Amino acid sequence: MRKLALSDEILMSVEKPARYIGGEVNAVMKEKEKVDIRFAMCFPDVYEIGMSHLGIQILYDMFNQREDIWCERVYSPWTDMDQVLREKNIPLFALESQEPVKKFDFLGITIQYEMCYTNILQILDLSQIPLRAEERTKEHPVVIGGGPCAYNPEPLADFFDLFYIGEGETQYFRLMDLYKEWKRSGLPRKDFLKQAAQIPGIYVPSLYDVVYKEDGTIASMTPNCPEAPEKVKKQIVEDVTDTFYPRKPVVPFLKATQDRVVLEIQRGCIRGCRFCQAGMLYRPTRERDVSMLKSCAEEMLKNTGYEEISLSSLSSSDYSKLGELVEFLIETCGARGINISLPSLRIDAFSLDVMGKVQDVKKSSLTFAPEAGSQRLRNVINKGLTEEVILQGASQAFEGGWNRVKLYFMLGLPTENEEDMKNIAWLAEKIAECFYDVPKEQRNKRCQIVLSTSFFVPKPFTPFQWAQMCTKEEFLHRAYVVNHEIKEQKNKKSIKYNWHEADVTVLEGILARGDRRTGKAVRRAYEKGCLFDSWSEFFKNDLWMEAFRECGIDTDFYTTRARALDEIFPWDFIDIGVNRAFLEREWKRAQEGTVTPNCRQSCSGCGASVLGGGICHEHQD
Repeated sequence: MRKLALSDEILMSVEKPARYIGGEVNAVMKEKEKVDIRFAMCFPDVYEIGMSHLGIQILYDMFNQREDIWCERVYSPWTDMDQVLREKNIPLFALESQEPVKKFDFLGITIQYEMCYTNILQILDLSQIPLRAEERTKEHPVVIGGGPCAYNPEPLADFFDLFYIGEGETQYFRLMDLYKEWKRSGLPRKDFLKQAAQIPGIYVPSLYDVVYKEDGTIASMTPNCPEAPEKVKKQIVEDVTDTFYPRKPVVPFLKATQDRVVLEIQRGCIRGCRFCQAGMLYRPTRERDVSMLKSCAEEMLKNTGYEEISLSSLSSSDYSKLGELVEFLIETCGARGINISLPSLRIDAFSLDVMGKVQDVKKSSLTFAPEAGSQRLRNVINKGLTEEVILQGASQAFEGGWNRVKLYFMLGLPTENEEDMKNIAWLAEKIAECFYDVPKEQRNKRCQIVLSTSFFVPKPFTPFQWAQMCTKEEFLHRAYVVNHEIKEQKNKKSIKYNWHEADVTVLEGILARGDRRTGKAVRRAYEKGCLFDSWSEFFKNDLWMEAFRECGIDTDFYTTRARALDEIFPWDFIDIGVNRAFLEREWKRAQEGTVTPNCRQSCSGCGASVLGGGICHEHQD
C-alpha cells in the first residue's frame, strides 16, 4: 500500500479529497529506484480543470513510455488544501508517488492562460522551491514552462529556468538525455542551462539581457553567452499521425470539465482570423490520418469506459475526412450509447448534416462564433463569414429541429464603432426571425438565442499585436450598448445576453503583452493573496492594481498605448514560423477592411510551411 502524504484526518477535512490521492484508472506507477529522471507535470489550476487538458495527457503518456523516466502529475491545491499544507508545513506532492515535488528532477508547468500566473507561484511556494530561478541550486528541480503563454514568457522569466517553445513531442527526449549526462558530470546548474539553450526550442531567460529605452519600450534583447541563440525557433511535429498519442488516458476520480475521450483530429487552422493567437501559433495545419483516429477512438473508449467522445480541433469542419470519421464513430458508438461531441464546426449545410446525425436535436444546442455583428467588422478581423451564410445556417438548423443557438462575439475589436455593437443585437433578432419563419407545427419548442460577448485582448504573434486595447469603462460601455439594443428588439424574450468581466480582461491584456518588469507585480499580487484569478469568486482586482502601483508599473503602457510598427516586442526573439512581414501586412489589411483568403483557397505567404517554402496545402489538393 502506498504511503499517502496526507492523513485520513486531513483528507476528510477538505472539500474534495479525491483531488489529492492519485491511483486513478490508467495512472502510471513505477519504482523510483529504477528510473533516472522524475518529472512532475503540472497544470496550475484545480484538479478537475487540469485533468481535462489533452496536452498533459499526451506528454504524460510519452514520457512514461521510456523506462528511465517517471512522469507524475500535480495540480494547484484548492484553497482549503492550500491552507492545510501551509499550516502543517507539508510540501506539495505528486499524485502518483505522493512524494514532494521538490525531490523531482523536473517540474514542468503548462501555461494555458494569463490568469493562472499567481497559481504558478503557489505551486513553487508550496513545493518549497525558491520562486526566483537565480536562487535555485542543484538540489532543486529544473522548472520548465510550455503552452500558449510561453510564446510571451517574459512576465514569468524570473520564475522559470527554461521554457519549451513549441510542441513537446519533438525535443523533450533530447533534453532529458542531456540532463542525464549533466547529472553524471557533477557540473554546476548553470552549465546544464547553457547546454539546454543549444537545443532547438529551448529558451533560458537568464542567458538574455534586456535594455529599455527612455520611453519604456525595448531597445534590445541579446544573449549574454555564446551558447544562447539570438532567435528561439518553435518546434512542431510535421507528421501528426506517426507520433505519440495516449491510448490509455488517465481517468479522473471526479467529474472533470471535459469528462470524455478527446480525439485531436488535426493541428493548426487554415482560417487566418486576425485576433486568434492559436490560429497563428499552431500553423501550418496538419491532419491526422483517419485510420489512426479510428484506431485511437476504439482503444481509448475501451481503456477508459467513457460514454462520450469529442473531436478536438480549432476548426473541425476543415478536417478533410470528417464525414468518414463521423460515419465510423456513429457505427462504432451508436449501439453502445456513446455520445459524439463536435465542437468548432462552421455554419454550413455539411456541418449541420453531420451534427444532425450525431445529436438528439431535442436536447442539443448549436454553438456558432460570428465574433462580430457587422459584415464590415467581420472583414476587419478576417472572419470569412457573411451574414447570408449565418442566416442560411440558422434557418437550416431550425428547420432541422434545433431551437437553441449560442452565439459568441467580441467587443472592443480594432475599428469597432457603435453601429458594429448594435449589429450584434440586430443579428440576433434576424436569427430569431429565422426561427419564427419556420411553420409553427415544425418548430421544436420555443426559440432560445444566447449571446455571449468576451472583450478583445490583443495577443502576441497576431496581426492585432499592435492594436490598442479598451479600458474597463470602455468595455462596459460597449456591453451596455449591446444590452440596451437587445431590449429594443421585437423578439427580445428569445434572446439572453451574457458578457465577460471587464477588469479580468484588462489584467489579461497587461500580462499578455507584458515584459520582464511585469513579473515583479505578479509576485507582489501573489504575496497580497491573489490566487485562482480566473475564478470570479477569488479575483481581487483591487489587490492587482495595488501591486502594479507599488511596483511602479503604468498599466496603460501595456494596454491602451498605441504601438509603432517597428517597436521591439518582448516576444520578438521567438520565431514561430509566421513572419513579422506577414503580420504587418495583415494589420494593414485589417485597417482597410480587406479579407485575406484562407490557406486552402490561396497561400498568403505567412512563412509557416513545413515544406520548406511553397504552399502548405498543395499536397492535400
